[in-house]
Amino acid sequence: MTTSKRLADRKIEKFDKNITKRGFVPETTTKKGKDYPVGPILLGFFVFVVIGSSLFQIIRTATSGGMA
Repeated sequence: MTTSKRLADRKIEKFDKNITKRGFVPETTTKKGKDYPVGPILLGFFVFVVIGSSLFQIIRTATSGGMA
């Protein structure tokens, strides 16, 4: 599948603008941000579930004498 003429022209134009800057071009043309794909509450809940279940498994294994 080939790219459209309009998309190709836009990329060429962006490249041509960067050529004239000589060393002041950012590494990428996309905006870099500190935007996480998941929120801190969801991440905290996930960590709580993982650590809590592992602790529960350790306690259950210790109380049953090593046999699950």
